[in-house]
Amino acid sequence: MPTVVFGCARDIVEHCGVPRFVFSDFPLGSPCGRPFDPAMQRAIVGLGLDLLAGAAGPGTTVVTPYEWAADTSWKDRILTRAQPFLEGEAKARWLERKAAGRAGQAERKAR
Repeated sequence: MPTVVFGCARDIVEHCGVPRFVFSDFPLGSPCGRPFDPAMQRAIVGLGLDLLAGAAGPGTTVVTPYEWAADTSWKDRILTRAQPFLEGEAKARWLERKAAGRAGQAERKAR
């Protein structure tokens, strides 16, 4: 049965090797859009249906053109929730991974 995965954790989902993936750069748990925004939700589901019908090959990822908010401050609020529980070297590694992820994300957006 052909499938499309909708998700917000691009690195994890692509690592799993799903055949078709619609990525939204949104908070986890909201891959199809903001609550109470049916126009955005329909458009994102439409991207998934289009991908289902016309994917060029396995491992195809489509990035939605939508943004969660006008600024990216929501990312800092969500990503820093783990910080109080980390200390020492673990916190340093986490901050390095966070910076590398942001750099990779900026590079992908630039392409």
